[in-house]
Amino acid sequence: MAKINCTVRQASSNVDAKNYDTQRIRQEYLVENVMVPDEINMVYSMFDRIIAGGAVPATEPLTLEAPEILRAEYFTQRRELGIFNVGGAGSVIVGEEEYHLEYKEAIYIGRGNRHVTFKSDDPAAPAHFYFCSATAHKETGVKKVSKKDAVVMHCGSLEEANERTINRLLVKEVVPCCQLQMGMTELAPGSTWNTMPAHTHNRRMEVYFYFEVPEKDAVCHFMGEPQETRHIWMHNEQAVISPQWSIHSACATRNYTFIWGMCGENDDYNDMDWVATPDLR
Repeated sequence: MAKINCTVRQASSNVDAKNYDTQRIRQEYLVENVMVPDEINMVYSMFDRIIAGGAVPATEPLTLEAPEILRAEYFTQRRELGIFNVGGAGSVIVGEEEYHLEYKEAIYIGRGNRHVTFKSDDPAAPAHFYFCSATAHKETGVKKVSKKDAVVMHCGSLEEANERTINRLLVKEVVPCCQLQMGMTELAPGSTWNTMPAHTHNRRMEVYFYFEVPEKDAVCHFMGEPQETRHIWMHNEQAVISPQWSIHSACATRNYTFIWGMCGENDDYNDMDWVATPDLR
């Protein structure tokens, strides 16, 4: 049986968060150990009950079981699941069907698919599967998605240090999702800022997962209310929870890529409350 670790994070108040020191901010919002060989690690957040985690099937396949917090017979009994491969080639087995995922390919798995297993092609270069999961109200099937299938947006400019490509892969225009939305933003060489101008969206929360960050580099993630911002220094293959009242933006020591996962009341990607950059504090 796969080694599965699940940590529960309680929802935090925007009023209380203003008083958190660096250690407490990291404790509440940072997810450090996402990818560990031969383990499935996840965090269950009380913000819209999202689950974010990673699976690294190095020496053997790993089967996704329901953690105790779900009180479910199997993981997707009441949930939908989005998975991205950010490592070596591998497969996600759903029931009796095997879906092969190359680097940066994704798969959407709807509610009711009882058996989900992760497998690597080469143990020397194992797949790194990053996933997010949200509660779902109906069964919606399974669909593999590549960047060629995505809704693509080119944003920003090199002069503003935020030239980037937003690949909306697991969104309602591409897959029949219930409330989960996931995508991947790739920053161009020379660009370091993401999600600027900043925004919040009270109708959903979000998790960012940063990768393609070299060992000597780091990402400084900004969060908090627009007039009470805080920061968290992050490294490769780490995730951060963003409450609905918080901005979510970052600057790094070089360009990088991140996967965003959202869930909540509204599945309209453009439902955002923008914050003018001069108004940030």
